[in-house]
Amino acid sequence: QLRRLTMGFKDSNLLFPPEASEKRKHKLKRLVQGPNSFFMDVKCPSCWTITIVFSHVAKVVVCGSCNTVLAQSTGGKARLTEGCSFRKKPE
Repeated sequence: QLRRLTMGFKDSNLLFPPEASEKRKHKLKRLVQGPNSFFMDVKCPSCWTITIVFSHVAKVVVCGSCNTVLAQSTGGKARLTEGCSFRKKPE
């Protein structure tokens, strides 16, 4: 892929950058700043109840009805237990 340099700048559109390059950038260096965290609905694999969980949990999250562990803290994004399904909550 050939890129031209014009007066020290790459030949790219600064107003509409590609989405892939925006996802790689730090959350404060993007064109529109935004968090990396989100809320999600997690379905328990044993009793099928849905629990709302933050994506960067700090403590262990257990199911309210059957006390099964749903998510664990990893210091960053949460690690869901095997068999749990999730979906991102709409903003």
